[in-house]
Amino acid sequence: MAIVSRKVSDLSGNEGSDEEFAAVVVRQHPKLDQPKALDVLLPELEQFKDISGDLVILEVTMPDNRKRDLYVRLAEFNKVSAKMDDILDNARGTRGRVPGTRVGGNGS
Repeated sequence: MAIVSRKVSDLSGNEGSDEEFAAVVVRQHPKLDQPKALDVLLPELEQFKDISGDLVILEVTMPDNRKRDLYVRLAEFNKVSAKMDDILDNARGTRGRVPGTRVGGNGS
């Protein structure tokens, strides 16, 4: 007796070799409480429209230090202020020193 294993797409049920598959992890979805893994044939990936170039991801920290991520389309983000480009250019970074400060602290 022989054991035969086949790999099939979770989306279509079509078979393929390991080289024809991508592993896709659904990290967030309204109906999921944990990430889920899918086996997807490479041509099937084209069905997912990538909006990452049009997406702004915001990390929000509430006064009680709870954090959450917000996903906003770029056009909606830019509607918040007519000067959004200037606001971002002048915003402080999240790493390193505040612009204009010096190491040593005595100004010399």
